[in-house]
Amino acid sequence: MVAPRRQRASTRGRSSARRRKRGRRGGGRGLFSFFGRLAYWCFVLGIWGGIAVAGVVVYYGAQMPSATSWSIPDRPPNVKILDVNGKLIANRGMTGGESVSLQQMSPYIPEAVIAIEDRRFYSHFGIDPLGLARAMVSNLLDGRISEGGSTLTQQLAKNLFLTPDRTIKRKVQEVLLALWLEHKFTKNQILEMYLNRVYFGSGAYGVEAASRRYFGKSAHDVTLPEAALLAGLVKAPSRLSPARDPKAAEKRSQLVLAAMREQGMIGEKQLTSAMKAPATRVASYWSGSENYVADEVMGELPDLIGEVRSDIVVETTVDLDLQSVAENSIHRLIQEDGKKLRVSQGALVSIDNTGAVRAMVGGYDYANSQFDRASEARRQPGSAFKPFVYVAAMEAGRTPDSVRNDAPVRIGKWTPENYGGKYYGRVTLTEALSRSLNSVAAQLAMEVGPKAVVEVAHRLGVESDLTANASIALGTSEVTPLELTAAYVPFANGGYKPTVHFIRRIVSASGKVLYAFPKKAEPRVIRPEIVGMMNSMMKETILHGTARRAAFGWPAAGKTGTSQDSRDAWFVGYTSNLTTGVWFGNDDDSPMKGVTGGSLPAMAWKDFMVAAHEGVPVRDLPGSWHPAPNEVAAPVAVSEDEDQTPLPPMRSNLQPPAPAAGRAAVGSAAISPPADIPLPSARTRRPLDADRTASVSRPVPPADVGGPARRRGLSIMDVILGRD
Repeated sequence: MVAPRRQRASTRGRSSARRRKRGRRGGGRGLFSFFGRLAYWCFVLGIWGGIAVAGVVVYYGAQMPSATSWSIPDRPPNVKILDVNGKLIANRGMTGGESVSLQQMSPYIPEAVIAIEDRRFYSHFGIDPLGLARAMVSNLLDGRISEGGSTLTQQLAKNLFLTPDRTIKRKVQEVLLALWLEHKFTKNQILEMYLNRVYFGSGAYGVEAASRRYFGKSAHDVTLPEAALLAGLVKAPSRLSPARDPKAAEKRSQLVLAAMREQGMIGEKQLTSAMKAPATRVASYWSGSENYVADEVMGELPDLIGEVRSDIVVETTVDLDLQSVAENSIHRLIQEDGKKLRVSQGALVSIDNTGAVRAMVGGYDYANSQFDRASEARRQPGSAFKPFVYVAAMEAGRTPDSVRNDAPVRIGKWTPENYGGKYYGRVTLTEALSRSLNSVAAQLAMEVGPKAVVEVAHRLGVESDLTANASIALGTSEVTPLELTAAYVPFANGGYKPTVHFIRRIVSASGKVLYAFPKKAEPRVIRPEIVGMMNSMMKETILHGTARRAAFGWPAAGKTGTSQDSRDAWFVGYTSNLTTGVWFGNDDDSPMKGVTGGSLPAMAWKDFMVAAHEGVPVRDLPGSWHPAPNEVAAPVAVSEDEDQTPLPPMRSNLQPPAPAAGRAAVGSAAISPPADIPLPSARTRRPLDADRTASVSRPVPPADVGGPARRRGLSIMDVILGRD
């Protein structure tokens, strides 16, 4: 009986072994079957994908003219820029220099461009699959489109025939045109056409124009460092232009040199020498402040008419005569007093009631610096920002006759102070604005809430980001002269926000209108009664306040501003005809010596406005508001220094000073908007300018200044950050 059991066990063992062997053979066949199916479906999908791609190519290719009719267009056109009276401002765009052959230009130029833009230019057939794959991998790793896969041939095809739109249609047509170019022309011909047409920034198209623009020499004489700088501009000509950002241009040129060394185009000694002696840009090719306007116009053209394909004439809103007056005034004041007052830069913007820019000076000398301080430099406006605080207060029910107590206050851990530590006690809002009293402005901002002040500024035309905290009342958020001036225009035109513009019309060489500034109803952003109140108050700034030097015989109003240590000095003023803003300062943010908004800016403003209003009939400012008869007080002369904002410069994060001992506390949580305090009658009222060194002990209105803070569930951080 034992033997049969052993035999059955042995049989079962052999059966299990056979099953395991069959399982192993079956598993192998299953794995092979899986990969086979995968390869099969990949092949099928590849075929269908190829068919789909071919269909897209055929579809978009069919929309193009017959290849037999394709031809290279003439060299890119010229942009003629005229002022409002038809005077020539500048010739820009495509005709900055003559066409040169590869033999006529420095050999470093084509080598540098190939090294950084298309290293396989001489080996591909118009499309570079390896370069495209590398760009795709780089973009995936970066999580954004940081690198393009277009060859020089594709770029030339786009520049010659297509619009810059990022669409599948444009890309397909670009590839087809690149293949046609490679078939029709030699590599050297393609490279030569490319180098004579590509944009190098600052209005320079082609290597000859760029060489003369940046180095004051022919493309034939360009050195290795200079060629590297030019090649580096192709990626982002406006952003990397040495006229706009020399540091970025130099950093990019070093990448070009490294690429040339990597590909064996230059030796180690040449690389070292070029790194040690970077390209030096000439001081000037174009000169005159009107070129700030020309730069602005060239930057706007792509959005208005797309790529320029033929000669065009751009009719601007700028008046060259006024532009010259503005430039001469800025130049003269800095030339006469620049060293003494430690001021090196100035900017001026003038806008009419329709939003048309009549003049714009972006700096002291365009030849030495093409950076446009009027439209690009963001600086602290100081007290020039206060009108937005007062508009918010007027909209919340205050009037120019409302009274506040000007005395030391504390908002959370921040203590705003008047310039020189002067306090004036009970003052009307009219006097507080004309004296530029920081204490009152801070109180008003906390009464209405910092967010309301920011909303008003944005509604009127300020576009920069503004921080809604307590110090917004004193202009610690940065703005550009262009946007700050634009935000004052509603005071001049009766409460409407116009669209700021430089270009009124663009026409072709044959006279066809390609663009015209649209005429439309502008939105009302301030109620008429508020306009009247603000104009009534801001007149005092020129009549008796900090900008008395700006008075020139026309009804005018405005506001001065001076940031901490006179780093920025502003005056933005207006008549019923024109709104003009002026800024003085230094590019490195260093302090000036005693320059205030009521000095150089007011003087430059007057020079300009006198010329601008010559022969223009006098008109009063829009709106009307008059104080009650028993509330009229004698005007008080104000020192121009009183508009200074004694805050540390807060360029990014607000770091308020520690509160002074014994100061009263005010916070958004502690303030409920008080009822306006009636002003004593003229016969019993103490003069407002008495006791200019008022101490904390003077009587104060409840809920404004003095006494313990009444909390309503908000923290000090809420107050500082402006959360209400």
